[in-house]
Amino acid sequence: MNTTLRPRRSVLYMPAANQRAMDKARSLDVDAVIFDLEDAVAPSAKEQARAQACAQVRAGGYGHREVLIRVNGLHTPWGRSDFEAALDARPDGIVLPKVEDVATLEHYRDRMNDVGTAIPLWPMIETPAGVSRVDQIAAQDGVAVLVMGTSDLQKELRLPDTPDRQGLLYALSRTVNAARRHGRDVLDGVSAVLDDTEAFTRLCEQGRALGFDGKTLVHPAQVAPANRVFGPTAQAVEHARRVLAAWQAAEREGKGIAVLDGKMVENLHAADAERVVAFAEAIAGRAG
Repeated sequence: MNTTLRPRRSVLYMPAANQRAMDKARSLDVDAVIFDLEDAVAPSAKEQARAQACAQVRAGGYGHREVLIRVNGLHTPWGRSDFEAALDARPDGIVLPKVEDVATLEHYRDRMNDVGTAIPLWPMIETPAGVSRVDQIAAQDGVAVLVMGTSDLQKELRLPDTPDRQGLLYALSRTVNAARRHGRDVLDGVSAVLDDTEAFTRLCEQGRALGFDGKTLVHPAQVAPANRVFGPTAQAVEHARRVLAAWQAAEREGKGIAVLDGKMVENLHAADAERVVAFAEAIAGRAG
């Protein structure tokens, strides 16, 4: 059974200029935290935020949680220094904003080769150009996760802010398809809904239905709904175990199919069930 699954149900942006927020992330039931040097930090605080984020990564203490840094883009005055500093701090990954082409990724990868450091890259898909080239972006070595930047994409596409996100569905599905084709995880974009748990839960459910592995978040209050929606329920895990038991029994008898509760079970159902069980075990086996 695959025991290397890394749950990424909830991935929380934390402003790197806010030391208290970054410290608090050590106690949150979140799968990953992103120390943000980009949108959440004013220009006057960029350099201080960079230093604080890198110090925080080095200090550690985040247990099972992945710790990442989102740098500013290469076109900004801070982008190159951010990336250099992140390489030196060695987070679990580096989030790259507004990636629109393979050349941008090659620049980052070349710099990693120059210094002999390999850190997983999480490119953000948040522009029409990025969406149009998402398959090529996902195919690049070093890419671990695709991250939707739905706020910027919505602005670029001149879309109204509607609960069903109808105008974004093409971009969302195309990005999920690219991620699956190349074996990457993929995260849904953030939501500004903070005071309506039901509305936020519906957004998570839509993202899960579209195939996302988890959701990027902007507030600790969003963590629990995201974990709940993108994680397997106890009932789903129990059913998956029964599917595996039925399939394994059929295999021992030399059969190519099994029957469980009046429904046919094939190898694809067994593979799905195996992943559900492995995912649940990965969550249950973590400390902290």
